[in-house]
Amino acid sequence: MNILSLTCKDLAAELDRLHGKGHYHARALYRDVFKLGRRTCAESPEFADAPTLAAQLAADLRFPDCRISAQHDDGSVLKFITTLADGETIESVLIPDKGRTTLCVSSQVGCRMGCKFCVTGQMGLRRHLQVEEIVWQLYAARFVLKRPVNNIVFMGMGEPLDNVEPVIQAVRVMADQRGLNLACSHMTVSTAGHVDGLRRLAAERLPNLRLAVSIHAANDALRNQLVPLNVRYPLARLKDALLAFPLPRRGVFFIEYVQLAGVNDSPEHAEALARYLAGLPVRVNVIPYNGGSSRLFVTPDRARVDQFCDALVAQGLFVRRRHPRGRNVMAACGQLGGVIA
Repeated sequence: MNILSLTCKDLAAELDRLHGKGHYHARALYRDVFKLGRRTCAESPEFADAPTLAAQLAADLRFPDCRISAQHDDGSVLKFITTLADGETIESVLIPDKGRTTLCVSSQVGCRMGCKFCVTGQMGLRRHLQVEEIVWQLYAARFVLKRPVNNIVFMGMGEPLDNVEPVIQAVRVMADQRGLNLACSHMTVSTAGHVDGLRRLAAERLPNLRLAVSIHAANDALRNQLVPLNVRYPLARLKDALLAFPLPRRGVFFIEYVQLAGVNDSPEHAEALARYLAGLPVRVNVIPYNGGSSRLFVTPDRARVDQFCDALVAQGLFVRRRHPRGRNVMAACGQLGGVIA
């Protein structure tokens, strides 16, 4: 049993199938693994009278063959690199803030979206992550690194909705109250506009799950250049999918906009973005380009960023300027997978 891929209900079904046991033992084992960080139930009082079952379960349990192989801490964020069973690596970022700690998790090794300003996108897709490899990142943060993670963003390596079924199951596992107990309202799934994946996620109706959408340009010609996925799912199709998405009451979409100097950061670009977002409940996060391996783009100066944000506010939008964290360890937005100088 790959236990990090199972909800408590899933585990109970497996225990019934394999051992004729049910929810009583499943809840105890689930608690030991997901709340206490144990890899065995031998110390659990619920198994005190069932040592044979405890031994059988110890043989049955499978944890992903993952290990933290490197850490980079710049004082504002901690990036940790996980080596997977096949030797591939993924990167995750711990972001402490006032009253919470956010973990940015990866959903793929690399990414096939090919966004021109994103280091991960230039890697191409190596492979999808399995459910247990996604959940491992939270498990490792809590029980290996001893960090009290209470917020998750699927904004690491990969396009989450290109690997939508494992991501949905990972959300279910992370949200299970008998285990990791991280409410969907404290999880955000990010997408570059994968419309088919967005519709699949909408059909699941995960309660209060938050959605971030990377736009970066509000006209198809420019967005085709920056976000090649736009050729397959142009802006009009993306907006239709967003309009149909079942947001919770008073819910909003978080719109991510990487600002590239001289490319997509003029007041006219801001006005076009406001027109595109009309009719959608949104909060806009403006992210000055963080830099990476590409020499095509330049980070805008502070005055340019302020001008762009002011133009959006003038159109009635709620805007937040994202301040870079983790740039010097290649842990900021769009930098994962890059080489640290």
